[in-house]
Amino acid sequence: MTMTPGKFQGLRRIADANGRFKMVAVDQRPPIEALVADAGVAPEGLELGVADIKKSLIRNLAPSASAILMDPQYVFPEALGMVPHDKGLLITLEYDKFEETPTGRISSSIPDWTVAKIKAAGGDAVKVLAWYRPDASPDVLDHQKQYVSAIGDECMRNDIPFVFELLVYPLPSESGHTVDYVESPTKKTEHVIESVETFAHKKYGVDLFKLESPVPASALGDDGSQEAFDHLGQAAGRPWVMLSAGASPESFTTILEHAYRSGASGYLAGRAIWWDECKACYPDLQRMDASLADTSVAYMASLNELTDASATPWMAHSVFGGSGPVLDRAGSAFRSSYQSGTSG
Repeated sequence: MTMTPGKFQGLRRIADANGRFKMVAVDQRPPIEALVADAGVAPEGLELGVADIKKSLIRNLAPSASAILMDPQYVFPEALGMVPHDKGLLITLEYDKFEETPTGRISSSIPDWTVAKIKAAGGDAVKVLAWYRPDASPDVLDHQKQYVSAIGDECMRNDIPFVFELLVYPLPSESGHTVDYVESPTKKTEHVIESVETFAHKKYGVDLFKLESPVPASALGDDGSQEAFDHLGQAAGRPWVMLSAGASPESFTTILEHAYRSGASGYLAGRAIWWDECKACYPDLQRMDASLADTSVAYMASLNELTDASATPWMAHSVFGGSGPVLDRAGSAFRSSYQSGTSG
């Protein structure tokens, strides 16, 4: 399988030296906004409060990561200099304020933000979350597919990796409905896997999947859990990593154990790593710093040890035929054809 140089280099940048992903997400917006508001911070101080938390996360956790995922709404580019020079940078494109309809969720991009701007700002990869469930209404499904396809095209034009996150969600008419960014406890394994199968088609241009557990955390360990993860990896058909979706640290470790047995190449996680420390300590930033430096860094060390021992390097995924991705040949033919007819 051939790969363009920009996508190849971008994936190398967000992985460690051995091709495993140990990525920390600090792009969460609604959960951190709610934490700041619940602490009694006035609306006019919300932005500063969220920025302080995110800077603390980057300062304490970036040294243990292979890459950091940031959003452009709070601390970027202010916090860019806090990321060590040898760490990769993913930047979020999707808007957190999705449209909730009776028959499904509709995603969109952050206003005034594009793939081209992410590339120009120094991003090594574009990250997009799309809410999806196969039994949503046809108009919702069409919108979500067109949204993702257009981003895939833009990532190809700008030669930057497309890291795509999928989340199944409860409809408004279902019990347990919530708009929070948490795992749906009533999700169906077949919905998770069918969603991945849909977007594994080459027309969507996904380079790396960021996937949720195919079974609810409460069902992990059941007889069919490993089989469900095996089906998830088969459906992805390319390198993939696990997200935490607000799972507890203990549950996320178990999720990774299942995922690595099924060929996952690492993790891209946030709240499983740092949420408990932020929730317990904020607004005492000094105490939060100390808790992150102690508990969260130690937890990341355990995740990284597990990842080193069990995750599949992304270049070793079977999609590359056992010999790794193949780059275009050098020479004048490459120079004349590279991005021919595209715009940056």
